[in-house]
Parts: sequence; structure tokens; C-alpha cells
Amino acid sequence: MNTLTAGAKAPHFTLQDQHGNSVSLADSLKQGPVLVYFYPKASTPGCTVQACGLRDSKAELDSHNVTVFGISPDPVAKLAKFAEKQALNFTLLSDEDHSVADAFGVWGEKKFMGKTYDGIHRLSFLINTDGTIAHVFDKFKTKDHHEVVLAQIAG
Repeated sequence: MNTLTAGAKAPHFTLQDQHGNSVSLADSLKQGPVLVYFYPKASTPGCTVQACGLRDSKAELDSHNVTVFGISPDPVAKLAKFAEKQALNFTLLSDEDHSVADAFGVWGEKKFMGKTYDGIHRLSFLINTDGTIAHVFDKFKTKDHHEVVLAQIAG
């Protein structure tokens, strides 16, 4: 796993959102910075807590013109159910072949309860409008992810 670092160019991507629409990083960067957060699986406890924290922080993120993209290997239909059930107010993107996760360096070996498998490592990237990575969030708990992000954005 070769995770991208601050100062690196973010890989351009276009993925389907929870409504089946194509969403491009390049188009979104025209509006302001983008927070790309990778999470392992929709509707699991940790991922739900993390998503709801960002949902509840939307007004503050909006005040800094930050667009939020949650990316997981879940299919579009599962993302739609997750977004609806949790009343999420930001975009979820489906990366079923984990090509975007690979490009950001967040797909790799994980261990859980004695099993080893490949999956998404929970990391987030704040991307400047010029496409460079401003900050990599790699040390947080799911329940305080939004607070760590907001503290960084507020400076």
C-alpha cells in the first residue's frame, strides 16, 4: 500500500453516486476544496457513526465551500439505502473495483479477528482546488472524524 501524501496530485476520477449519476473530482474542485473519505462498508457501525458526524457538520463544511465524497466498494443500490436510512446530505460514491482506492493508496491488506484480507483502510484526503492534497487524515476515531476535519479546515 503506497498511500498518497500531502502535496501530491490527487488522482482524477469519475464514479457513480448513490443516485447512479456520474460524479467527477475535477468538476467538483471547480466549486472549492473536496474532502474524499474512504470507508470500508456502508451501514456498519463505525461507518455509520463517521457518516453521521459529517452529515451533522454539513453547515460548517459548507461555510468553507468543502464538498464531501464518501467512497466505498459498495454497489450504488447499497449506497442509496445507506444514504436514505441515515438522511445523509453529501455524496456517496461507488468504487466497486476499488480502482480509486488503489490510486489513493488506501486499498491493502487488513487483519480482523485472525483473518487477513484485502480492503479499504479508513483514510481521508482534503484536496485543494488545484488538485493537490492539502492534508491526509489518518489518525482519528470514527466518532470524532468530523471534528478532526473541521479543526484542520478552520486552521
